[in-house]
Amino acid sequence: MDIGQKLEILTNSAKHDTEKGGCGNVLRVLMTNYCIYDCAYCPNRRSNDVPRAMLAPRELAQLTMELHNRSLADGFFLSSGIVKSPDYTMELLCEALRIIRNEYGFRGYMHAKTIPGASREMITRAGLLADRVSVNLELPSERSLSLLAPDKPRGDIFGPMRSIRESILENRRDKVLYRHAPAFAKSGQSTQMIIGASPETDFQIVRLAEGLYNKYDLKRVFYSAYVPLGTHAMLPKNAPAPLLREHRLYQADWLVRSYGFLADEILSESNPHLDQSLDPKCVWALNNLHLFPVEVNTAETHILMRVPGIGPEGAKKIVAARKTSRLVFEDLPKLHVVARRAVHFITCGGKMAPGTRLDYRYIHQNLLYDAGLPTAPPPEQLRLEAG
Repeated sequence: MDIGQKLEILTNSAKHDTEKGGCGNVLRVLMTNYCIYDCAYCPNRRSNDVPRAMLAPRELAQLTMELHNRSLADGFFLSSGIVKSPDYTMELLCEALRIIRNEYGFRGYMHAKTIPGASREMITRAGLLADRVSVNLELPSERSLSLLAPDKPRGDIFGPMRSIRESILENRRDKVLYRHAPAFAKSGQSTQMIIGASPETDFQIVRLAEGLYNKYDLKRVFYSAYVPLGTHAMLPKNAPAPLLREHRLYQADWLVRSYGFLADEILSESNPHLDQSLDPKCVWALNNLHLFPVEVNTAETHILMRVPGIGPEGAKKIVAARKTSRLVFEDLPKLHVVARRAVHFITCGGKMAPGTRLDYRYIHQNLLYDAGLPTAPPPEQLRLEAG
């Protein structure tokens, strides 16, 4: 089998396990779709009858550099099915990373997916070569993991996560003492969860992500909508991929990771699913109207960030701008603020915008209209255009 045929097989095999986000144009490259495990949700599971291929470390390195030299990728996410054992697979991946870094001199972004159950020694080798390392949690509960991925004990996932975190902390200390100490996973670690293959609620998923950020110092949790590929009785059959649910989970995750929200503020046991019609920040604000309106000329940064339409950048710009002049509504579009959304929750100089009112039904209708959903015509809104 020539490398072109291998690439075609491995490209198809990688479609359902791709990192979203990252640094620039990051291309996923799969070393092999052979796997000794039989995870029910995975197209590369041992029992699935699909064409198989494998790239040797040097072939994988040559392929990535060719794609980079043809300007098809700025960086790479290297991953693999599991052959023989976790450490054997990691040794092959690390050799490919070594060739790319040391022989070809590639200094772009590299993300290496570590294998559940791999030893700390192999994880350390990967972290010294890659910018980011990850070990995928895959399913949000121990019960689902034991039923759908019985070859992957939860300890084989959290053990490497813990090792990565400890190595990152040790490396930070080494950098303080020794300026030229080699970097270990300078972009941190991440994980991925498959959404919709198992019955966990959005509340369980967001709360788990919050715990992972706090305990393992993760940089990102990636969410991947399940594509029906398995035959296990527990898996959904012929269900469309829940892409909107994936999108809402990313929005909720962003609130936890970058806005200071707690999972319990966004969802609860009695309200365990994210609203499909509005983003979770708008839903939170609507459910907490007693905290609004917020005065943009005096509110602290973390309060401003809780206003729909105002993000971290907008909050910083507001705080900086009001040092030189008192802000009015017409200033907001110039300050990285989505004014048509924020206007329902703020005051300028103690007054709300003309035509707006702090009323749940009124604001909800306007937000639905703003989201492009079919509703009755909204009340007249103030137009705020950048001048």
